[in-house]
Amino acid sequence: MARPFFALNDFLILMSIVRARPEDAKRLTDIAFAAKRHWRYPESWMQSWRDLLTILPEFITNHETYAALLDQRIVGFYALGVTGRKMDLKHLWVLPEAMGKGIGRSLFMHALQRVHECGGREVEIESDPNAEGFYQRMGARRVGINAKELDGQRRELPILIYEMK
Repeated sequence: MARPFFALNDFLILMSIVRARPEDAKRLTDIAFAAKRHWRYPESWMQSWRDLLTILPEFITNHETYAALLDQRIVGFYALGVTGRKMDLKHLWVLPEAMGKGIGRSLFMHALQRVHECGGREVEIESDPNAEGFYQRMGARRVGINAKELDGQRRELPILIYEMK
């Protein structure tokens, strides 16, 4: 896969996507929390998501987990889980200051390449409502919702499928 270039402050910077290492767990966790906080959720909600957003070294070892490096610094990542011929996008997070630069798109396209290489036929995504539009622009379609209650408020998490072509 071609490595994208980004122009930042008149400098050309090469972005690469590499396999995450167990020792990257804290950095990936920090990115997940920063990206989720970008949507200005209440801190009580953020604390309720602590286990979901915390990336452990064992998780990286047991899942297809890749990091986006920009100027040799991890600025985003994704992780895939496998269920038969279907794969789940467990995580896809980009630092807020790196959003809007094509990093999320590059990570998603890389994930699709990995799904293809692993023989997967579709990718299931349980999306944050704020990210649903991104996944739809990438070609995923909504197939349902996962309704949850948080602090007495109903939250509907879109369930999307991307079918491999």
